[in-house]
Amino acid sequence: MIDVTVLVDSENCYCGILMSGHAGHADDYQEGQELVCSAVSALTLNMANSVEHFTDAVFEAEAEEESGTFHFRFTGKADAGATLLMNSLIFGLTDIEEEYGEPYIKIRYKEV
Repeated sequence: MIDVTVLVDSENCYCGILMSGHAGHADDYQEGQELVCSAVSALTLNMANSVEHFTDAVFEAEAEEESGTFHFRFTGKADAGATLLMNSLIFGLTDIEEEYGEPYIKIRYKEV
């Protein structure tokens, strides 16, 4: 399962995202797991690349393919463009969770 933790600040604005895991394992194959894993990866990497190329927001990002770990966090105040991109990512991940749910993806929110 892909565990997603959306980091929010005291004003309930998104300030980062932590992900770990995969949508399924080879010994526990389930129909659709590749689709979920691919969609989550594409949305997430596109958001990070878009923030880097189209905004002035400062952030930290770290990815590890084998474990499925991805950490992304704004290190300063996100500008309007970066905020829109993060909102779009959360919107897309929420749609995937609503469509496929467990055992593929679970989204949680954490105030930091």
